[in-house]
Amino acid sequence: MRYDLDDLRLFLDTVTEGSITAGARRMHLSLPSASARVRSLEQQAGVALLIRGRRGVRPTPAGTTLARHAREVLAQTVRLESAVASYTRSPTAPLTLLGGGSAVHRLVPQALVPFLRDHPDVDVQVSEHRTPQIVRMLTDGEADLGIVLDDEARDCGLAMEPLGDDSLVVVGQAGGILAGRTSLTYSEAAEHPLVGLDAGASLRRWIERHVGPHAPVVRYRTTVADLNVLVALAAAGIGLAIVPRRVIDPALALDACALQDPWAHRHHLLAWGAKTGPASPAAEALANYLRTASTSEPILPGYGAAGRG
Repeated sequence: MRYDLDDLRLFLDTVTEGSITAGARRMHLSLPSASARVRSLEQQAGVALLIRGRRGVRPTPAGTTLARHAREVLAQTVRLESAVASYTRSPTAPLTLLGGGSAVHRLVPQALVPFLRDHPDVDVQVSEHRTPQIVRMLTDGEADLGIVLDDEARDCGLAMEPLGDDSLVVVGQAGGILAGRTSLTYSEAAEHPLVGLDAGASLRRWIERHVGPHAPVVRYRTTVADLNVLVALAAAGIGLAIVPRRVIDPALALDACALQDPWAHRHHLLAWGAKTGPASPAAEALANYLRTASTSEPILPGYGAAGRG
């Protein structure tokens, strides 16, 4: 039995969005056309693939199985097309690099500056996204490289390698509340006024998801959109802040100590897009610069060996 690849893409988009209407929109199809193609796919499979309800659709057990295998088929198709396209790709075609907030804030610039200086014929497009979206874009062949978090990228099927520690620390004014401390728990930090990122920021959402619904109530003196501003507020004594260790400029006068909670110990992984392989010289070169940048570990004030958890 052979399935049309566009029909499989439509089905996956429909399952992902929970709506045939949304799936049609992503495929640039009219709703009647998309509905007809989904019904044709079900007729071809000989079994119902979707449960249709007033609030959308969800896959049947057969639909879930089809979706899982469809992802594998489409990913392999992208790899096959990329293997051939790599021979005709323009040497000036830009690379696409994706990363989360902490990676884009410090690690990516550390790698990008020397890479662009040493490779004047290669351009790089950098975008910031959360790990689940990065994984999807890499799987769909929309990017060359991505920097993802280990706990959100397991078993995604992409080629990945360790890229370094991205654990969280608590920072505050030098000589203030954190003086003499090497580590503390999230609950201990929450006993003090905090400064934080805006509610929609990926890091704040990541923290709130891990602390769970029974976490202590936090008093935020203020919330901001930028990690640089957040760290500056903490250094000025406005409140404690929880940030990835990598984002902090070691020259900044502040105290920092490790966050003890197990979920705070996280790591960056370098992930390869489905359209990219080791044969791409530009992507390989950029990956090498990222590896080099990842070995540059800042030594923070008040954050010694005992605080590295």
